[in-house]
Amino acid sequence: MIKSVTVKNYILIDEITLEFDKGFNVFTGETGAGKSIIIGAIDTALGAKTGKEAIKTHEEKAYIELQIELKSDFDKSIFENNGIDISDNEITVSREIMQTSTRSRINGVLVSQDFIKEIREKLLDIHSQHQSYNYVQPKNHIILLDNFALDGHKNNVEKFKNLYQKYLELNKKLEEYLKIANTSEQQKEFLTFQIKEIEAANIENTNEDEDLKKELDVLSNIEKIKELSYSSYWALNGEDMNILNVLSKVKANLSKLSAMDETILPLEEDLINAYETLKEISSQLRDYSESKENDAERMNYIGERLSLLDKLKRKYGNSLEEVLNTYQKFADELNSIEISNDETVKTEAMIKEIKQELDNLAQIISNTRKELAKKLSEAVTKKLEKLELPKSKFEISVEPCNMNERGTDKVEFLITTNVSEGLKPLAKTASGGEISRVMLAIKSIFAQADETNTVIFDEIDTGISGKASQSVADEIQDLSKSHQIILITHQPIIAAKADSHFYVKKLQAETTKVNVYKLEENNRVKAIALLAAGEINDDSVSFAKNLLGPKYSLI
Repeated sequence: MIKSVTVKNYILIDEITLEFDKGFNVFTGETGAGKSIIIGAIDTALGAKTGKEAIKTHEEKAYIELQIELKSDFDKSIFENNGIDISDNEITVSREIMQTSTRSRINGVLVSQDFIKEIREKLLDIHSQHQSYNYVQPKNHIILLDNFALDGHKNNVEKFKNLYQKYLELNKKLEEYLKIANTSEQQKEFLTFQIKEIEAANIENTNEDEDLKKELDVLSNIEKIKELSYSSYWALNGEDMNILNVLSKVKANLSKLSAMDETILPLEEDLINAYETLKEISSQLRDYSESKENDAERMNYIGERLSLLDKLKRKYGNSLEEVLNTYQKFADELNSIEISNDETVKTEAMIKEIKQELDNLAQIISNTRKELAKKLSEAVTKKLEKLELPKSKFEISVEPCNMNERGTDKVEFLITTNVSEGLKPLAKTASGGEISRVMLAIKSIFAQADETNTVIFDEIDTGISGKASQSVADEIQDLSKSHQIILITHQPIIAAKADSHFYVKKLQAETTKVNVYKLEENNRVKAIALLAAGEINDDSVSFAKNLLGPKYSLI
């Protein structure tokens, strides 16, 4: 509910702060006094279109601030998701109107007008001759109808919503599977061919091509290799004057020399080691030379193998490692196609099953809505008769539509206020002085299902008689038990029912300005008397006291 409103430099208002009751709040005053300016200020703070024309003459900017108490079950995540801290159940909504722009804040945090309007739908309904919010909008009609139902229906709607979400997710998956599965058979065959081509090469070592090139270099130079290796062996250990024979003689000389001079022993040991090393080298060179033979068959194999590997590298990568990576990519792609075919079948079966469940549940929900719609339509029509709209008929239309998260029903409020006209959408037919009474009738019936806490009625009494005024007054007083009501009226019967009474007065001096006074006891009697008779006299005062009740009879 709106706890208070502060308005500065807005149209004809210098500065006022008004504190509202949680029940029934009424504004009265002479025609043209500026009552609707207060309603306009509240509407502007909550996102209504405005501009520099709203700024009081000779001022730079206007400012409006609302202190709002949230319902205990209000979903505060909408604030948290937008970086707004809510420490308790209250928020401060403000709007600053400047010459070229406006700024809105919630608890000091700048917010967009779209966000403010989203919040307004959850907090406030305004009904006047010129506009009406939540109840007129068809998108809210199905929610109002469902909220009015018993828990069993609400549970079914929630179950349907969750099931429908799963249905959408499965359809999205199916779309992805079908996209993969629709890959042409030719592409599958080509993938299979490429995989088999790489598999046939049986690549086990990613360095195989480099190793084969080295082996081919050896085989291509085998004669020269044998010649060089054997001649080296012959030089080391061939017949006659070979290196090892010479070293053997040197070794013998050093042996004799060391017997005569021990300082030679280290040299003798080094020579012996060198002799043994060269002897081993000569043996290895001989074996190496003898092992090397011309192998034309091996050379042909290596040439063919290298040709195959080069071909694969040209097609699938610059190295054998890249070829194997490409092979894995092809295998994964082919596997995904094969898996998608299986998943497509499974997913289609799941979708079919869930769709059947949705259809059954949607029918149950639709039946409940139609029964409830009939009952509420009759109730609202009776309420309209009571509010001096006897030729009116109200009907809640429940028609089939494409499946959505709330089922397969399109719900819309229809009304006619003239016996000669057929039912039409509420937003297109209720107009002028009728709109507020129509909304009051609907609001009275749907009070328990309504999520908004504050309702504003501007000029609800236009064109109604005393009898209708009493009915309107009773309905508003009853509605104020569950909703905060802020109302403008010229009817004393309605004004007398209020919990808080504000009097609006326009002052004409050097400048024109609007003042608002919260009335208590004697002043309230005078305001009601003025409404009743246009002047304050003994009869009008007596009438006002009677309307206000025993508490005021002693004033």
